[in-house]
Amino acid sequence: MKEVEVGLAKRFSLSQEELAQATPSGRMTIFENRTGWSKTYLKKAGLIEAPRKASFKITKRGLAVLAKKPDIIDTKFLSQFPTFQEFQYGEEDHAQEKPEASENTPEETMQAGYQRIVKELKDEILEALKLQSPTFFEQAVIDLLIGMGYGGSRKDAGQAVGKPGDGGIDGVIKEDKLGLDLIYVQAKRWSNTVGRPEVQSFVGALGGKFAKRGILITTSNFSKEAIEFSSGLETRIVLIDGSQLAQLMIEHNIGVSIVERYEIKKLDSDYFPANS
Repeated sequence: MKEVEVGLAKRFSLSQEELAQATPSGRMTIFENRTGWSKTYLKKAGLIEAPRKASFKITKRGLAVLAKKPDIIDTKFLSQFPTFQEFQYGEEDHAQEKPEASENTPEETMQAGYQRIVKELKDEILEALKLQSPTFFEQAVIDLLIGMGYGGSRKDAGQAVGKPGDGGIDGVIKEDKLGLDLIYVQAKRWSNTVGRPEVQSFVGALGGKFAKRGILITTSNFSKEAIEFSSGLETRIVLIDGSQLAQLMIEHNIGVSIVERYEIKKLDSDYFPANS
């Protein structure tokens, strides 16, 4: 496959940036994923075969296909072969109308479906957060930060949540388990865009605590001016908008539950000895 990949990269004049583009999971490059599945598709259609480990060659059927000089060999073209149809659709009733074969690899199809599920879940999380009380939202933010590995505990952090005269500070998280430094948190359960004045107010609240670090989290988003202002501060301010907040809650299992798990496995070539 490495020889094939080198040849394909040269044939299509692919740049290093194009070759390095990763799939959404980050486990492999898009180029490796597609070339690998191309080999599988050709094999399932009977156009190539694997006579021994880590090598393959064209078959008589493959030579016959090339002799016809097709404009393109894609999944629609390969669907003319019964073995490929069986691979794509299983052994169900062959008289049943089949959906048109996708040009995406199985990983790309699964990842696209997964991203759609995540987007819908993120919308549901933000909608649910906006329906809760400010106190609940502030505590959910503290739960998330603790779930992300910051020190302290929910009880310790909760002591600073919703207290009168807190100066705009909704919570305090220890940066590490020893509590060598503190991170102050402000949580805004808003629908409107958070602008520069709100960020400036938070910076002022941090100054009153002689704090060096702060996190401002909202269910909405931040204006361009707010983002630019926070990036030029000596005090370290991290802005987390609604989309990022929901994504982090999903990644750290805060307010969500696992419905199903799928494991994607591949052949362990080290387990099987090479053919003689």
